[in-house]
Parts: sequence; structure tokens; C-alpha cells
Amino acid sequence: MEYKLINVGQDFSRYPAGRYTNDGPYSGEAFRDRFLIPALSDINQKLVIELDDARGLGSSFLEEAFGGLVRAGFSADDLFKRIELRANDKSLVEEIHTYIKDQSEAGTAS
Repeated sequence: MEYKLINVGQDFSRYPAGRYTNDGPYSGEAFRDRFLIPALSDINQKLVIELDDARGLGSSFLEEAFGGLVRAGFSADDLFKRIELRANDKSLVEEIHTYIKDQSEAGTAS
């Protein structure tokens, strides 16, 4: 499987912040819509995301970017298979996985 590398700090912003585009140009919504969804639209491509060059990756940014993928129609199982997160701080990877999992469970709750 081919892969695409996205370095958040180099390709998007060194200081991403906010949840929605009306919070600023470097929000989680902007990152999801401009980078993640287009990269994931190629079903034969794995996505590697480097997080270490970005500073201040807040919960609202991360939840909107990654939990928002589930709201955009991607399954958690597919995301876990196709996205590799790279970070020296492993708690950051766990946090993102929690946002994906929580959103998936919220979508299946009755």
C-alpha cells in the first residue's frame, strides 16, 4: 500500500489552533478538510501524520480534525488501519485514538 506523509507543523501550521474555520485559518476543521479528507479519499493509500513539529496541539483542534473524520463518514476501523500517527509524546497518539473511538461510539449509540 502506498502512503502519504503529512507533517502538521511543516505542511499546515507550526501553531495550529481552534476547532472551526471561524476560529482561524489553522483550525482542526481546516486541517481535516484541506489535508486529511483529500488524502483519505484514495482508498489505496495509507496516511502517515507527523505531529512533533507542531506546537500546542489542543484538544479542540485534535477532536475536530480526527473525531470529525468519523462525523464526515469514515469508520473508526478504517481510520485505525489507514492512519499512522507519529509523535514522541505517545499520550498524544492515545488522545487522538480516543477522539476517534468516542465519536464512533457516539454515532452508534441508540
